[in-house]
Amino acid sequence: MGSEPERIKILFLCTGNACRSQMAEGWARHLKSDRLDAFSGGVAPQGVDPRAIRVMSEAGVDISGHTSKHVDTLEEVAFDYVVTLCDQAQRGCPVFPAKTRLLHVGFDDPPGLAADSRNEEEALGHYRRVRDEIRRFVESLPEVLLEEEGEEKDHG
Repeated sequence: MGSEPERIKILFLCTGNACRSQMAEGWARHLKSDRLDAFSGGVAPQGVDPRAIRVMSEAGVDISGHTSKHVDTLEEVAFDYVVTLCDQAQRGCPVFPAKTRLLHVGFDDPPGLAADSRNEEEALGHYRRVRDEIRRFVESLPEVLLEEEGEEKDHG
C-alpha cells in the first residue's frame, strides 16, 4: 500500500484577482483537486469579474462563491509554486520564501480586450478564449511546472 503523493500548494497571482487568477483557481480545483491545493490572489484586488463567473459557469465550473483577495492575506500558506498570470503581477510580485518557485505564464486580459467590443457576445468571446487557454494550462499541471521552471511562457 503506497503513500499518497504530497499535494502541491499553488497560488495563481494576478493584479486584481478578478478574472484570470480566479479562472485558474476554479479550473485547478475542478480538474486537479486530487493533486493540487489551489489558491488565487491579487496585488490590488478588485472583486470577481461577473463575466468570468459567467463563462466559467458555461464550462461547468462554479466560481460564484470565490472572493477577490490580497496576496498578503495568504501569507500563512507555504506555497510550492506561485504562478503570475499577468505582467503587472509579475513585476509587483511580493517576496516568498526561498522554497517557493515563481513562474510567469502570461495570458491576455479579458476585461481589457472586451473594452472595445461592439456587444456583450463579442466581449464574452474574449473571456471564453482566455478561459479555454487557462484550462489547457491547468490540465498540464503539475507536470508542466517542472518542465517550465526557470522559463517564462506567454500564452496570450
